Amino acid sequence: MEIFATDKFWVAVSFFLFVGLLYYFGVHRKIAAALDDRASAIAKELADAQALREEAEAVLADYKKKTANATQEAEDIIELAGKEAEALALETSKAMTEQFERRMKMAEDKIAQAEADALRDVRAAAADAAVMAARTVISGSLTPETADKLIGAGIDDLKSKLN
Repeated sequence: MEIFATDKFWVAVSFFLFVGLLYYFGVHRKIAAALDDRASAIAKELADAQALREEAEAVLADYKKKTANATQEAEDIIELAGKEAEALALETSKAMTEQFERRMKMAEDKIAQAEADALRDVRAAAADAAVMAARTVISGSLTPETADKLIGAGIDDLKSKLN
């Protein structure tokens, strides 16, 4: 009887009674269901996390591809701009050369015209001087009879040229 009188015995009996009551009311099923629900929730969260990770990796790959494409496009744009700049420089150089040649031609034409005008002015001045000299010489040595003869010859010569 000594066993029934100890504290340890009664603690053990009350523990087994308590466990038996828990089993009778199905607490173990509720705990198992709660643990199963928790495990399902964790599994669902892991699946969602995996899906999010895969989606993030796909987005990252897409952005890397877009970055590579953007870099290529930028290089293409820079190359095209360089070609356009070269073409514009060549066109500008050609236009400047043509304009220079036109201006040189215009200057040469103006110089030629000025030379022609100067030559004409010199000839006119020389002709005026020759006429004045001839008038002076003729008026000093020409008699009225000789003058009448020369005028008549000039009129006859003019008539023959006009007819």
